[in-house]
Amino acid sequence: MNAHGNGAFDLAVIGAGSAGFSAAIRGAELGAWVALVGFGTIGGTCVNVGCVPSKTLIRATEALHQARGAARFNGLRATASVVDWGAVIAQKDDLVQDLRRAKYQDLLGAYPSISYHDGPARLTGEGVTVNGEVLAADKVIVATGTAPAPAAIPGIGDVPVLTSTTAMEMERLPASLLVVGGGFIGCELAQMFARAGVAVTVVTRSRLLPQAEPEIGEALAGVFHEEGLTVIGGGAYRAIRRTPTGIALTVDVAGRVETIAAEKILVTAGRRPNTRDLGLEDVGVTLAADGAVKVDEHMRTSRPGTYAAGDVTGRDQFVYMAAYGAKIAAENAIKGDTRAYDATAMPWVVFTDPQAAGVGLTETEARAQGLDVRTSTLDLAHVPRALAARDTRGLIKLVAEKGTDRLLGAHILAPEGGETIQTAAMAIKGGLSVAALAETLFPYLTTVEGLKLAAQAFDKDVSLLSCCAG
Repeated sequence: MNAHGNGAFDLAVIGAGSAGFSAAIRGAELGAWVALVGFGTIGGTCVNVGCVPSKTLIRATEALHQARGAARFNGLRATASVVDWGAVIAQKDDLVQDLRRAKYQDLLGAYPSISYHDGPARLTGEGVTVNGEVLAADKVIVATGTAPAPAAIPGIGDVPVLTSTTAMEMERLPASLLVVGGGFIGCELAQMFARAGVAVTVVTRSRLLPQAEPEIGEALAGVFHEEGLTVIGGGAYRAIRRTPTGIALTVDVAGRVETIAAEKILVTAGRRPNTRDLGLEDVGVTLAADGAVKVDEHMRTSRPGTYAAGDVTGRDQFVYMAAYGAKIAAENAIKGDTRAYDATAMPWVVFTDPQAAGVGLTETEARAQGLDVRTSTLDLAHVPRALAARDTRGLIKLVAEKGTDRLLGAHILAPEGGETIQTAAMAIKGGLSVAALAETLFPYLTTVEGLKLAAQAFDKDVSLLSCCAG
């Protein structure tokens, strides 16, 4: 194996997903000998069962929706339908395999100082044990990710339940689907299956996208309603059981008991860290109540020389943040603890249509920090691009600090809102004021121009401006 003469590695990385590969590659770039330990399918959640498969299926059903929506333009009519869902799934699987090979398997050969090991890992005093072999390492990074968490519903163990993974493996579409959970994954998959022709009901304990601004969740619920989805918010799950045609879930909504029947149930009620059987606590690594590895701003755990990164830490569970944190962990492990994790300008996107996206603080978060804020909310009906596209679904909300006028947060529900949010992320990272954003030049008839209009709306009635005015 590629190691020092004494058989020891400079760095051992447990987990061969986005975070693990980021840490291993950065370690190799810094001249370290790295032991990368994977278990099962290489590549982790994103490429195999998360971002890549979900987004290609979402785009597929979005094509159906766009065709059906042609009638919003006078003189146009179009139809589209699913003729072979199995073929859609097969094409998705081909893409997953191609990217897994190109971005993970084939990369190993380009880094001779990375030694790959497959098997269940366990931390020891010397380093990491894999298949009975001790991989002695000076430093260790835990990047084992998460797995779908079971739902706390009485009777759930007695019914067949789909996870986000198995739902995207179905080669036949069910007639009806009950989605439990209104978070990022639940919203994306609910709309995707509905557009494919499935009768979808979403049940959530609170509201859609509870992490986002309430205006975003409410507007998305309206979009879902227009597309024929049923959304039940504020529900307390009472029991679930099998029926001759599928399942039935009983919920209590504001004291009213309802029973929801469906052919299949998809549970997207959260994920749990993959920290079991790693021996973390045995070697002094402190875990949170939910099993996540506790880390500080340098990605250090409570055990000297041991770091953690990615979803297993329970923070900012996005693939790009996993890779970012892992890179910091690798640099700190090898060069000394000089870099700190900073998510101040972290953008996030939910790939519904319209897309929900945000960066920075929500109004509630800002006020909780004791900041004196003001907000601006702009309906997309004021954005020329939306008018020209005859699609005004959505809004833009900005949060700014009074006095300094500093932009604190931007929150968007708009077609391709994920592309627009990056401009707001750069503005927050650069410390721009709302006035500076309002004075920035934006190309006309773009969705991102809505940021300029929302900034102007703090102090002006934008309905009284001509095109490109201000």
